[in-house]
Amino acid sequence: MTTPVPTTLPRLLRRNAEDMPQRTAMREKQRGIWQPYSWRRYWEETRDFALGLAAAGFARGDKLSVIGENRPRLYWAQLAAQCLGGIAVPVYQDAIAGELAYVLDHAETSVVVAEDQEQVDKVLSLKAQLPHLRLIVYDDPRGLRDYPTPLVRAFEEIQAAGRAFGQIRPLYVETEIEKAAAGDVALFSYTSGTTSAPKGAMLSHDNLLFAAGSMRAVEEVRSTDEWLAYLPMAWIGNSLFSMAMHLLVGFTCNYPEKPETLQRDARELGPTVALAPPRFWENQLTAITVRAADASPAKRASFRFFRRLAERAETLRASGQTVPPLLRLGLLVGEFVIYGPVRDQLGLGRARWAYTGGAALGADTFRFFRAFGVNLKQIYGATELAGLCALQPDGAASPDTVGPVLPGCEIALEEGEVLIRSPGVFKGYYKQPEATRAAMAAEGWLRTGDAGFIDQRGHLVIIDRAKDVGKLADGTVLAPQFLENKLKFSPYIGEAVVFGDRRPFVAAIIAVDPATVGNWAERRQLAYTSFQDLSARPEVRDLIRGEIERCNAGLPPATRIRRFVVLNKEFDADDDEITRTRKIRRRFVAEKYAAVVEGLYAGQGEVALSAAITYEDGRKAVLESTLAIVAVEPAGEAAREAAYA
Repeated sequence: MTTPVPTTLPRLLRRNAEDMPQRTAMREKQRGIWQPYSWRRYWEETRDFALGLAAAGFARGDKLSVIGENRPRLYWAQLAAQCLGGIAVPVYQDAIAGELAYVLDHAETSVVVAEDQEQVDKVLSLKAQLPHLRLIVYDDPRGLRDYPTPLVRAFEEIQAAGRAFGQIRPLYVETEIEKAAAGDVALFSYTSGTTSAPKGAMLSHDNLLFAAGSMRAVEEVRSTDEWLAYLPMAWIGNSLFSMAMHLLVGFTCNYPEKPETLQRDARELGPTVALAPPRFWENQLTAITVRAADASPAKRASFRFFRRLAERAETLRASGQTVPPLLRLGLLVGEFVIYGPVRDQLGLGRARWAYTGGAALGADTFRFFRAFGVNLKQIYGATELAGLCALQPDGAASPDTVGPVLPGCEIALEEGEVLIRSPGVFKGYYKQPEATRAAMAAEGWLRTGDAGFIDQRGHLVIIDRAKDVGKLADGTVLAPQFLENKLKFSPYIGEAVVFGDRRPFVAAIIAVDPATVGNWAERRQLAYTSFQDLSARPEVRDLIRGEIERCNAGLPPATRIRRFVVLNKEFDADDDEITRTRKIRRRFVAEKYAAVVEGLYAGQGEVALSAAITYEDGRKAVLESTLAIVAVEPAGEAAREAAYA
């Protein structure tokens, strides 16, 4: 008889501790050494912390937030809260004070578990705005041993109090775990807020376990897999993999020493499964391209030759054609000299598959990694769907779709908008009933806000955010995200925002990649004093114009970019221009840079910019500058237009 799968995350933790007590559940890199934690240790640490929370008055329905980089104790804390019937509320570690105060106050957080002194100080500075906050617990004790407030306590101190509490009530945590139901809320996952203030999506245990279980039903996820937990803990993709999937399947979760050592730690560990947002893949492609450009002439020529071979073979495979024998032989040589070493540098030498999700990934970037032997596939989901509802199976990976929906999910289209119904649909937005009603259609259907369709194979195709799809003045349909992704294939373009709805032509605001363009400038002995100075150089404008011309060459004439400006700053989450998950807040950008947008369409040669900026310490200032507006009129335009006619 098959043993039923436990219905809550804490029950899964207890099951794993009983069924495989000595198997490694976690590894944490400390001082250059991987420190393992068994499933039994995971359970014991979590139980002791849960007892300590109970001794401090934490009760069913209370909320606990964690803030910091991925650390085992921050996961133990989340599970401990859920053991007691509480709710975990992970927050972004790089959130500025205003964002952090909003989420912690809105969630009514009573306990914050912080990684280190920096995060403790950040929370303490907001204490007056957090009436529900009763306790701050820290992981790293450096600088925090003698803080002059009883509000701040060490993780070990809470656990010691828990062990004392457990002497009096030895089965307290186990009893509380058994009181829980699968439909109880386990997690508040705050949306990235591309159009408004973040909303707290209430996700239950069965929401999370449905998403994890549905993926497991169609993808080979093994208990022997190695997973690297480096994504922001507040992102639903991380909660799905580093908590729900980790507990359901029982694979090992690994925590890098610090963000700066991520690449080195990934190479050393060799994760077997991986998930990363599009920005990761774009940055990695940029880094590979720059390193190839800086190599010796012989190595540079070798890289270009084998890259062309790989991309030709990938194009043939994607179209269902056979790769010729001579090309296969070239790929074997390329695997030894180029493809294998590149995957090793990325830390993907052992990866059976890798996923990209959270936003659209450009087709060219997608094909590059698949050509180099990374089994990269697209997934699709939303915070309100516990992170996942569609994925591409092996053998059907494509930059054009996100694959079929998972078992148990239903899909419908309403005026081009994708609607999903499944057991993964969230319980609503916390304290925001009107927003919940707006997100839900009749009979349990979730409005995703994405425009899409189902192709002939039954795969879901996402075009763009429904609100962003528009039309040019001549009626040509415009999907800005598609053009932006093509632009970002250039290693010199960090971000791009495309405009054109109800306009006569397409225009763009470009933010260059400072590292790549800086490297390009240094190789040409082009002096500059700052990012603002670099982005204003006419040579940089010419560089970007060339990149846009290459992008335009593969586009129908009506959707080619005709004018652009190079912004003299990066798009910044602290300035509300992008979310913490690197999604453009398109409406905010259009409003903030309205004068620039109007200048692009007014036939001006330059435009004055006055933009508010926020420094890392929270100080604000106004950036005054003049931006040059550049027209794109590539040679051979008439010939290309004739080819499309």
